[in-house]
Amino acid sequence: MEALERINALREQLNRWNEEYYVQDSPTVSDYEYDRTLRALEELEAEHPELITPDSPTQRVGGEPVSAFAEVTHEVPLLSLQDVFAPEELSAFDQRVRESVEEVRYVAEPKVDGLSVALEYVDGLFVRGATRGNGAVGEDVTENLRTVRSIPLRLEGAPHRLIVRGECYLSRKNFERLNEEQEREGKSLFANPRNAAAGSLRQLDPKIAAKRRLDCIIFNIQLSDGPAFDTDSAALDWLESLKFRVIPHPVFEHLEEVQAWIAALGEDRERYPFDIDGAVVKLDELEERAVLGATSKFPRWAVAWKYPPEQKPTVVEDIVVQVGRTGVLTPKAVVAPVRLAGTTVTNATLHNQDFITEKDIRIGDTVVVQKAGEIIPQVVSVDLSRRPEGTQPYHLPAVCPVCGAPVERDEDGAALRCTGAECPAQLVRHLTHFASREAMDIEGLGPAVVEALIKAELVKNPADLYRLTEDQVADLDRMGKKSAKNLLKALEKSKKNDLSKLLCAFGIRQVGARAAQTLARQFGSLDALMAATEEELTAVEDIGGITAGFIVKWFESPQSQDLIRRLREAGVNFQSTEEKAGDALKGQTFVLTGTLPTMKRSEAKKLIEAAGGKVAGSVSKKTSYVVAGEEAGSKLTKAQELGVIILTENELLDLLKSNN
Repeated sequence: MEALERINALREQLNRWNEEYYVQDSPTVSDYEYDRTLRALEELEAEHPELITPDSPTQRVGGEPVSAFAEVTHEVPLLSLQDVFAPEELSAFDQRVRESVEEVRYVAEPKVDGLSVALEYVDGLFVRGATRGNGAVGEDVTENLRTVRSIPLRLEGAPHRLIVRGECYLSRKNFERLNEEQEREGKSLFANPRNAAAGSLRQLDPKIAAKRRLDCIIFNIQLSDGPAFDTDSAALDWLESLKFRVIPHPVFEHLEEVQAWIAALGEDRERYPFDIDGAVVKLDELEERAVLGATSKFPRWAVAWKYPPEQKPTVVEDIVVQVGRTGVLTPKAVVAPVRLAGTTVTNATLHNQDFITEKDIRIGDTVVVQKAGEIIPQVVSVDLSRRPEGTQPYHLPAVCPVCGAPVERDEDGAALRCTGAECPAQLVRHLTHFASREAMDIEGLGPAVVEALIKAELVKNPADLYRLTEDQVADLDRMGKKSAKNLLKALEKSKKNDLSKLLCAFGIRQVGARAAQTLARQFGSLDALMAATEEELTAVEDIGGITAGFIVKWFESPQSQDLIRRLREAGVNFQSTEEKAGDALKGQTFVLTGTLPTMKRSEAKKLIEAAGGKVAGSVSKKTSYVVAGEEAGSKLTKAQELGVIILTENELLDLLKSNN
């Protein structure tokens, strides 16, 4: 049983480090040491799979994706709280409580702006977690909650059954990290940590939830057959002894003390790692809570104080334009310093040209600013009575302030975007996309290596990648000779990619992997595509007028022409090896599902597209055929319901032959 003893020792060590880091906020080891110990446990469990348990630290990485979340009926409803917005409303609540309760003590808590969840434990083992939903019925998100490291997977000394309520949230630090990743990958940014937390907790793939680094803080016992408590504060102290991260919960006897604490919390919100959208005030005595009871919506023994957004006047001293990693130009007002919601504000977002025009914001104006969602300062209004003479309406530049390339407005929004293929502001995103699997598929060239190359000033555009030497790469942090050799080998291999991969790597707007394949097959070479007119491009299946315009403009750009020249010099392939698309299946839409007998679905997709057909990801009334293999799931069922023609692999091949 030496393996079991070693596994138990590693689990105990990792659980202790998890508690220090995620619950006590006082880590004692480096990430490197933690990761090395976790790897040792993973290797031992791989050798002895019969010893893997649900509460092992290795089970936090995320299991298999689910198709949908099951419903969970809460044994004890997860009630919401009645909001109060003014001191007199809080006083009225206090008066109602004192009419029924002789000795009043209040527990006060920060109201975390996240997503409420219920966690269920049986004999100390975490068995189920659910969202609040409508308070009566939520969704089973157990596998995603297992990835939250501040949620204990096993409790020592817990009763037979315990259900606690908490708030899942994304810390400001992890929210910023997540949005940086979204921006680097060219994806939409999350509006605020709460939305990001909600989206993360409802990911169908737990591995994605695990990467988001959610946290959870506990604030109530919903159900327990353990010790009985007289007060809520004592119950919370007990939960803390079980190694839960518990909400701060000071106790006060007088309303004036509560009001002073609420005011102090409002001024000091920035020191907490999570966003706070209010303060909870609740009766401490549990028996007295039962006396007061609840309405159909709210308990009568608690309220939630909501902070009004603090607004202050200031002066717009300048308007500057930043270029994000996705190329979007974002105007920002530089304002005279003003204290707002606990911090000194010197900048305020102006969103876009439409926002500036609508409010007629000009340099020199006196404006009112507030923090949107208590995070981002924004301009609320302009005090026209204090506008200086001679001010001029502000317009964003027609060219990128970083690289000088023309900017263009999104056809589906108000954003202005730089079109420069070599824009330094977009370099991380450009290079990461260029190396991605659907583009040039350069193994080993992830975001971290890209940033290291840029920091070392080794690359300024994608073509520079093909000039790297082994010694240059080996000198980067965490690389070394072997990694450098592998990266250069991958770069050399990528030179031979089909033209479609290169077209996708260029990052031309609306030209993804599928459109790139269509263009490569149709034109055969990059030079032929560069010479194509908008009319010739729109004649290609799936290439509309807007996309054709983007393609022509991209190739006309001096930056794009310079990039192409340098890639040609590096020996990158500009030819298509795929046959020109036929039109035998033109207008036909296919959906592939299940495991095919002799070919991968990607191979079947290529055959269909080579014959002019389309391959879609979901079944609809517009689907012509569904090609079904073994273990075909919901797509097959839906096809049967809609009466869509279902083909086997052999029938697909026969269809392709008959149309040749």
